[in-house]
Amino acid sequence: MSCCAMAKAMPRQTALAKTAVRFVGQSRIQIGGRSFNPDCSGFVRGVYASQRVDLYSGLGELDGGNGVGRIYTHVMEHGRIHYGPTVHPGDLVFFHNTWDFNGDGLPNDPLTHIGVVEKVEPDGTVLFVSSLSRGIERYRMNLQHPDIHKTADGRVFNDFLRRKRFSDGMGTHYLAGQLFAAFGTLSP
Repeated sequence: MSCCAMAKAMPRQTALAKTAVRFVGQSRIQIGGRSFNPDCSGFVRGVYASQRVDLYSGLGELDGGNGVGRIYTHVMEHGRIHYGPTVHPGDLVFFHNTWDFNGDGLPNDPLTHIGVVEKVEPDGTVLFVSSLSRGIERYRMNLQHPDIHKTADGRVFNDFLRRKRFSDGMGTHYLAGQLFAAFGTLSP
């Protein structure tokens, strides 16, 4: 896959990326006195709420799905889902199979994780911010080298987004580049 290059950002996109980075190292997100769930979709909702965008607007009640799927649907209706080659700061990045959402022991769980793009490094590595069990942190993903965690000189190409478990089946992937689903850009 030929990805990724940094696209020129609009002011709102830059503000989204800066807001995401501001929360690195924290475990909770609060915007304008409103607290958001301490998970990946709550984090992303809070970041976008800082720019007065409700990622759940018009979607009704959650019925058996998850927050990541709701946000994906919102982007499909109000923006665009894409796979690069250019990525904007503030874009959303979606992942499949980061955990066994349906509990069947198989890597067949779509849209289980989400983050906010901070920037793209010259080698195509996407830096994004997300919330996992250890809090809000920066992560890396390189779609040109999805199966490489670290290069020979120690640079991280892809962070681990799925925890290895004894019960994991054959074909289970763990690295960000392997679990990548799509990017999402909302209209400015």
